[in-house]
Amino acid sequence: MHRTMFDTPILKTLLRWGSIAFLKLAGWKSVGSIPPDLKKCVMIAAPHTSNWDLPFMLMIAFVLRAKIYWMGKEQIFKPPFRGLMMWMGGIPVDRSKANNMVQASVDAINSNEQLFLIVPPEGTRAKVTYWKTGFYHIAHNAGVPVLMGFLDYPNKAGGIAGVFHTTGDIDADMQAIQAIYAPMSGKKTGQ
Repeated sequence: MHRTMFDTPILKTLLRWGSIAFLKLAGWKSVGSIPPDLKKCVMIAAPHTSNWDLPFMLMIAFVLRAKIYWMGKEQIFKPPFRGLMMWMGGIPVDRSKANNMVQASVDAINSNEQLFLIVPPEGTRAKVTYWKTGFYHIAHNAGVPVLMGFLDYPNKAGGIAGVFHTTGDIDADMQAIQAIYAPMSGKKTGQ
């Protein structure tokens, strides 16, 4: 995978301390932790309702010392911001094409010694009734757990809600995962 701000010497330390300070001043708390032996996972970040989710997610990642990569729509990777977004851990996704992102993601996980790949389960910032299942198929096919990241704006909390191991029963697993997120709310109310 490409180099990011999470593996840039000196700067990653400064960004971590800056993230800790900003979140504390803003009244936010980091909740949960990443198991120390976890090297690969699909991380979901929900609920996803605002453009503010990205900076808060990145700050929480620095606090938790997680070197993450995240998927985002191709449009936010247009010049002159492409290099910056890639350095921030972004991976552009062209949603207008059927390009087998699930298999490409599985291959990326399998070919790296360590990879935390964030996939937003809603697939959009708009309110959705059903989550997309791409994250589930990536995790299950790669044989890695789902790390349940969250941002809960009303409680000013973000972090890790747990680790989920897929069973292959997608309906039951999706219900169990969504139940964990049910009490959490995004920045935009009603989402």
